[in-house]
Amino acid sequence: MLPYTDDQIFAKVRDCFCEALGLDDDEVELESTVIDDLGAESLDLLDIVFRLERSFSVKIPRGDVERQASDSLDGEPYEIDGVLTDAALAKLREAMPEIDPGKFKSGLLTKDIPRLFTVRTFQNIVVRLLEDKARVAA
Repeated sequence: MLPYTDDQIFAKVRDCFCEALGLDDDEVELESTVIDDLGAESLDLLDIVFRLERSFSVKIPRGDVERQASDSLDGEPYEIDGVLTDAALAKLREAMPEIDPGKFKSGLLTKDIPRLFTVRTFQNIVVRLLEDKARVAA
């Protein structure tokens, strides 16, 4: 069982985004894209991750979403010349169910994956890490 309710988790996640990006609570929604809607840059993403780690006492592995997808490809290529393969797109759809599946289309560049991240993406990562932590503690 998680030590927080869904509402408490979202409130803490939202606070981390607000603090890192200088936003008001009402500007951060679960479906907000982190880069396009909230205006985050790559350094901001690091700040957000740091704040989430501190707020929830978890360790968020860098590149976690991409690593999950690429590790599950059983030797198939993840990308070719910076373009994600169809197999990689399918695995990313699985790893990021909160993202509209239509966003994972042929020609998606590896470098553009962060543009897909939403606040919910980070919340899902936190929930998964908290669940893992609770399982280990049980």
